[in-house]
Amino acid sequence: MATTLIRNAELVVAWDASAKRHAYMPGADVAWEDGVIRFVGRGYEGVAETEIDGAGMLVLPGLVNIHSHPTSEPMNKGLLDEIGSPGLYNSSLYEFMPIFRSDSEAIPDCVRVALSELLLSGVTTLADLSMAHPGWLDLLAEAGMRVCIAPMFRSARWFTKNGHVVEYEWDEAAGVKAMDEAFSLVQRAEQHPSGLLFGMACPAQIDTCSPELLRDSRAEARARGISWQIHAAQSVVEFHEITRRHGFTPIQWLHEMGLLDERAIIGHGIFLDDHPSTPWHTDRDLGILAETGATVAHCPTVFARRGITMKDFGRYVRGGVHMGLGTDTYPHNMLDELRLAAYLARTQANSPRTVSTTEIFDAATVGGARALGRDDIGRLAPGCRADVVLVDATHPRMQPRHDPVRSLIYAAGDRAVKDVFVEGRQVVRDGEVLTMDFRQASAHLAEAQKRVVGRATEQDWAHRPVDRIAPPTFPWA
Repeated sequence: MATTLIRNAELVVAWDASAKRHAYMPGADVAWEDGVIRFVGRGYEGVAETEIDGAGMLVLPGLVNIHSHPTSEPMNKGLLDEIGSPGLYNSSLYEFMPIFRSDSEAIPDCVRVALSELLLSGVTTLADLSMAHPGWLDLLAEAGMRVCIAPMFRSARWFTKNGHVVEYEWDEAAGVKAMDEAFSLVQRAEQHPSGLLFGMACPAQIDTCSPELLRDSRAEARARGISWQIHAAQSVVEFHEITRRHGFTPIQWLHEMGLLDERAIIGHGIFLDDHPSTPWHTDRDLGILAETGATVAHCPTVFARRGITMKDFGRYVRGGVHMGLGTDTYPHNMLDELRLAAYLARTQANSPRTVSTTEIFDAATVGGARALGRDDIGRLAPGCRADVVLVDATHPRMQPRHDPVRSLIYAAGDRAVKDVFVEGRQVVRDGEVLTMDFRQASAHLAEAQKRVVGRATEQDWAHRPVDRIAPPTFPWA
C-alpha cells in the first residue's frame, strides 16, 4: 500500500467539512494510499513512496458526470451540429438521431473516444446511459474511470413517418425483459474485478415506458439502494404527449406515481410547467423537484445546438433544486459544459448574478456525487476516494490566474488539464490518456462514420441525401 504525495501544490480545492463546501487552500499537500485520500492540508510528515512536485499546480477533485451516452454520441460529430426537426419543435431526437446510429462494430471506438475526452477534461466518475452491448463492462474498466452503468430499457420505441408526428410502437413484455436484464447487468458491474463499476436503474424516457415499468423499476432501485434516472421534460413533443395521456406535466406525473426522491435523477428537466415553450395551467414543477430532493442532470450543449435552453440554472438552484451536470453529446468535454451552463443561465436571466461559478462547480462535483448516492467522491478530503485532477496553473491560457478555477472554466478549459488519477491510479499523464489509444479509436471512428453515412438515406423516412439532411458548411468544389 504505497503512498503517493502531491507536495506543496500552488492551490488545492479542498473540502471544508465543517462548512460543507469547497475551499481554496494554497501551499497544501494531498496524500493517498490504496486508492483513498489520507491527508489534505499543509506540512505532510508521513512517508511517501511517490512524490509529485505541486509547484505551479491547481489540484481539483475529479469531476462527476451524471449523464452521458458514450456508445452513440461521438458518431454524430459533424452531422447533428445544426439540424433539428422544424415540425417537432427543433428536437433532433425523433427524425435525425435514429438514422445516424452507430453500428455494433463502431461502439467500442465510440466509447473509447468519449471516455478519453472525458478523462482529459477532468472527469473521474461517469454515469453511462447506454443500451446494453457485448463487452460493455470490460470496455469501461479498460478506461480506468469510475463508471455508474445505467442500462436503458423501455416499453416502446418512437419514430416519425413525416417529420411532424411522433408515433410509438409498444412491446411491454420486451420492456420487462430488458429491465430484468438491466438489473442483472448492474449486479455484474458491482461484482466486477476492477472495483470501479456500480449501477443505477434507467427507464429510458418517460414517454417510452409504461406506468408499470416505471413503478417496478423504481421499486427495485429502492430495494437495491441504487439511483434511478429517466429522461423527462426533455422536449416539447414529450411534454405534450404526457399531458395528453395523463393530464399532468412530466414532472407532475412522476410525482403522482411517487417516483421522485433524493435518489431520482431527471435527465434534462428543461420543459417545466412555467417554461415559455410549454406554458401550462399550473406553476408546480420547480417546487416538486425541490420538495422531493430529485436531481436534475443538466446538459446544456446538446440543447443549445437546437436553440433550446433551461430557464435557468440559477433559478433552479435558488428554488432549492439539486443540480448535476453531464455531457449528453459530443464533445465529451465536461469543462465546456460548465462554461456553457454558466453563460446560458446568465443570458436567460439577463443577469450575471443568476448563478455563480461556485454553484456550477458544486453541481459538477458534490451535486453529482449526491445524486449517485456517494459521499466519497467529488471532494478532496481524508477518507474519500483518490480521484484527483492536476491542472497546470502555469499554462499560458491560465494566465493571469487571479481566480484559478474561473481561469480554468472560462479560459483554459481542458488544455490545462495535466494529470488525472482515479482511485489513486494515474490515467492521464501530461495531457495524454494512458489507458486507451485515443488516436487509434478516433481514426477507427472516422471510418465507421462513413459506413453510417452511407446507409443514412435508406434509414430516413423521406430517403433524403445526407447533404440535404445536414448541408455542408461550404459547397464541395
